[in-house]
Amino acid sequence: MKHRNFLLLRALVIVSIFLAFTPIAKLKAQTSSDFEISKNLEILTSLYKELNTNYVDGSNPSELMKTGIDAMLNKLDPYTVFIPESEIEDYRFMTTGEYGGIGSLIHKQGDFIIISEPYENSPAQKAGLKAGDKILKINDKNATGKSVDDVSAILKGQPGTNFKLVIERDGVTNPMIFDIMREKISIDPVPYFGMIGNGIGYIKLNSFTQTASAEVKKALLDLKAKNTLSGLVLDLRDNGGGLLTEAVNIVNLFVKKNELVVSTKGKQKDKNHSYLTPMEPVDADLPLVVLVNEMSASASEIVAGALQDLDRAAIVGRRTYGKGLVQNVFPLSYNTQVKITVAKYYIPSGRCIQEIDYAHKNSSGNPDQIPDSLITAYKTMHGRTVYDGKGIAPDVATDTTKLSTVSYNLITKYIIFDYATKYAEAHPSIDAAGTFKINDADYSDFVAFTEKKGFEFKTVAEKELETVKKAAVYENCWEAIKPQYDLMLSGIAEHRKKDLIDNRPEITEMLQQEIVSRYYYQRGRIESTLSDDTELKNAVDVLLNSTKYASILDGTFIKADKQPKPSKSQN
Repeated sequence: MKHRNFLLLRALVIVSIFLAFTPIAKLKAQTSSDFEISKNLEILTSLYKELNTNYVDGSNPSELMKTGIDAMLNKLDPYTVFIPESEIEDYRFMTTGEYGGIGSLIHKQGDFIIISEPYENSPAQKAGLKAGDKILKINDKNATGKSVDDVSAILKGQPGTNFKLVIERDGVTNPMIFDIMREKISIDPVPYFGMIGNGIGYIKLNSFTQTASAEVKKALLDLKAKNTLSGLVLDLRDNGGGLLTEAVNIVNLFVKKNELVVSTKGKQKDKNHSYLTPMEPVDADLPLVVLVNEMSASASEIVAGALQDLDRAAIVGRRTYGKGLVQNVFPLSYNTQVKITVAKYYIPSGRCIQEIDYAHKNSSGNPDQIPDSLITAYKTMHGRTVYDGKGIAPDVATDTTKLSTVSYNLITKYIIFDYATKYAEAHPSIDAAGTFKINDADYSDFVAFTEKKGFEFKTVAEKELETVKKAAVYENCWEAIKPQYDLMLSGIAEHRKKDLIDNRPEITEMLQQEIVSRYYYQRGRIESTLSDDTELKNAVDVLLNSTKYASILDGTFIKADKQPKPSKSQN
């Protein structure tokens, strides 16, 4: 008994000593950390002072500090960024979908800024601006040679303010003058929704701004009220995400109340939070397919991943981006802000789908993907196996679409854009967006247009041959291989002449989209793609095949897209 009491007393003493010294250890660690912060801030301040005082060519203090801040944050991850006062409106737009301006996309061609596409019912469209218009002056100041950012900053501004725009338009002899009033521009996160046949509805969601869930709900209710809805495709392709809470609310449209959608875990306890569906759903039984691709990120992955983990929807398309990090924006002095990654998010199965490990760098100093050896298997609500670490793998994978070299160059050299401008000048109206097609005469006219424009490009093979030539010259064997080189080059050039014919279906599709946008804007551009969208057809096929749809959700469907065998499992 005495021995037992002694052991108990000894244990209590050890615990007491541990409890007594733990706060001191923490205090010492905190003091050490504070000293390191204070020391390095002092070093930075003195360095900054000496540079500005003594650097031979002088320096811009603000620019120098911005460069230093950006370099420091680049050591972390690409989502932790400093937001100067000049960029506050751009970041506000990302969350609200609103800004003050004229409502138009712009791009640069040569030395000029061109109107790419006025938004429907925007000040730009109502004033009469058209895609293809070349901006010459803004408020009597020359716009030639300006960057897209420079011109964009001028076009944006306080709603209710006016400015004068001088533009040049093909087919019009003299420059045209427009007096435009800026307005509050609201970008609809749902640019298109409608029925696509066989009782299947379709909703395209472009972003997770603060009205996203309300707009998706509005579209869903409209489709249900006007049609006998047998299934729905929610298109999240190319949707880079946005507000986490909007993702939760969109999942809630299809999932019953009080279901876990996502949880966040961070360094600070107040960043640890579980997000449950707050309301009763609009429709918890409607067959649902979510379309995704490699540009579906963040909030898009929360929606797709949660619906997959809850066995509520089939995911169709290509593996998503793999962003499982959460950012908060914090105010700084002088109306600046910093966006900081504060947590990782975990979808209902418990997996985090973050693909890049920014905390660890390779020998080159760059972050690596999560290695296959650390991939973990998890289970969905009904027992399907899913994996963490590499985005959301679709239940039905589609092939990656590869753009031909000729099509890539037709887009990047603005040949298709310029031809659409020419076409719109010659045709006051066209058929409805969903039915418009160019004919053989139109395509022949386009081919002639490319020749008139002097359209030229180098194929990948030609670029590789140039590398071979440089190597041969360096090694003094050029004369020996020149006959074979010229023969190969001639063959490639002959093949390139047929590219416009061989790739006609692909080029035609892009031409039709660009032409339709001149008349029906973004909604029309989307509608024009639906009939030729192979990924959408795959999604519809899943919904029309009830057996296949059920097998996906119960785990009996055999997926073509396999992940590496995980090293561990999480149930």
